[in-house]
Amino acid sequence: MEKLKFKSITNQKDTEAVLEKIESNLGVRLPLSYATNSKIVGIFLRGKLSACYMLVTKPGFRSLLFVPDEAKRNNKFFKNEEFEMMEVNGLWIGPALKSPSMQLKGWGHLIKDIFMSRKRFVLLMQNSNNKCMERFMSMANPTCIYEGESFVMASKKTHKTIRVSFATRWSIVLNAPKYLNELFQRRQRAQNFSAKQSYTRSLKQSNSEFA
Repeated sequence: MEKLKFKSITNQKDTEAVLEKIESNLGVRLPLSYATNSKIVGIFLRGKLSACYMLVTKPGFRSLLFVPDEAKRNNKFFKNEEFEMMEVNGLWIGPALKSPSMQLKGWGHLIKDIFMSRKRFVLLMQNSNNKCMERFMSMANPTCIYEGESFVMASKKTHKTIRVSFATRWSIVLNAPKYLNELFQRRQRAQNFSAKQSYTRSLKQSNSEFA
């Protein structure tokens, strides 16, 4: 199996490359100032950026800027200190990480980084294009704090509707078996499909020999 390389992105050139990759695949342009205040992790396969995620561990959370003031006043979650929170953004798993084993390593690295942050709450923001975040949120079982219209911030591309949720870091870790089960089922389906294709080819070859 090919080896994945996990790299912390720190310089501006590589950061901009990650932002371009996120924009081309997720349809949203994250501000450079926001990215430089984040922990950016790139996942490389054969030297090419094949997946990434961003972790923000101090206030200045992009997801909360989309939540209307009225929703903040009416939700007891916002009585918590923002320094107890962190945010996951820019989550993208590219098609190059096609094997369940590779994807498992990517998810595992993300979960480990979330846990090691030692933050109580994890903020998650989903838009219609980010299927990776949708999958992550479905397995993390978060609580929705706002779903509805968004707006364009600082002339950056974003989406018309978003969903902002939160989970605890412990709930994400304890739900890890869901990730394992999903990947196991995908691997089983892949193996069954491969076996079926192999049997079909063998059958066709046998028929041609006796034709």
